Amino acid sequence: MRLVTLRFLGNIFFACKLLITMNNLFAHGYAVIIGVGADLPVTVKDATAIANLLCDPTRCAYPIEQVQLLTDEKARRRDILAALDTLAEQTSKDSDATAIVYFSGHGLAVPDAHLMPFGYNLADLSSTAISGDLFTEKLRAIRAKKLLILLDCCYAARQADAKAPTIPPTVIAQLTQSSGRVVIASSRTDEVSYTGNPYSVFTSALLEGFAGYGAFEQDGLARVMDIALYVGRMVPERTQDKQHPIIKVANLEDNFALAYYAAGATPIKKLDWSFQAPSTLRDPNTPQIATWRQMLANKRESLLLIEERISEYVIYQDVPLQLIKAKRQTEQEITELEQKIKFH
Repeated sequence: MRLVTLRFLGNIFFACKLLITMNNLFAHGYAVIIGVGADLPVTVKDATAIANLLCDPTRCAYPIEQVQLLTDEKARRRDILAALDTLAEQTSKDSDATAIVYFSGHGLAVPDAHLMPFGYNLADLSSTAISGDLFTEKLRAIRAKKLLILLDCCYAARQADAKAPTIPPTVIAQLTQSSGRVVIASSRTDEVSYTGNPYSVFTSALLEGFAGYGAFEQDGLARVMDIALYVGRMVPERTQDKQHPIIKVANLEDNFALAYYAAGATPIKKLDWSFQAPSTLRDPNTPQIATWRQMLANKRESLLLIEERISEYVIYQDVPLQLIKAKRQTEQEITELEQKIKFH
């Protein structure tokens, strides 16, 4: 009888402990997590991992209804814009809101900066893509004083080892004009962003940061600058100094908390995976050539768009210098890709 009673009390204690843990949510946390997918399946894997960690009641403990995960067909232009509008509405009702926006997918830098959602069409960017200006407008509508923007924009295809970023610094600068905003992009504009195992180099470091690995003070909170500095340190280290995240901070009053890292507990819980760096060896039978061909097709499409813009000017001398430079740079990149494919 005494044994049964002890077991009963033990079950009640366990149930109460579980209930307390479940109720110990980071209640003011909101997020829109986007992994475009299609020819970039790694973006879905990365985005899903971020969303799962945020919603994990034993880790970041975000309320699941406050985290919007958009992948594959659910990451079309209209879906992304609607999710950002919902985030703006949610945070407008919460004066203590902390918001995160994560985007992983293709980007287009010329003739104008665009994020490329699922189902994008280079011949109809206005209806199928999201311009940098529109993206900035949607972010500015998010009134949360604490906002972290994570950009992993790339041209990579399928199982490629590298992803070329395309969001220019001018757009990133616009995003940080309001106070309390931090932007982290996966790499510089002249670098590639490497994948890895089980997640990309950039996302792996983010996940570790949210799990408290970079916590300066182990007080149970994953703070924005601790994560930024951790990512900024680990990514170059794991890519042999070939990839350097861009970190922009605007009027940051304090190193604000983005989430719990162990549901409010202070000891850091290890993740159930460890990062493995991508191989630098190239095998002719790997998807590298297919990747370069996809990049070449994208560059040729971009060149057509640039030339179309240039043709709108009656007098060549009136063509903006930025367009002329973009045309020359794109032509050079096309030549380089053609040589890689030819001699690989």
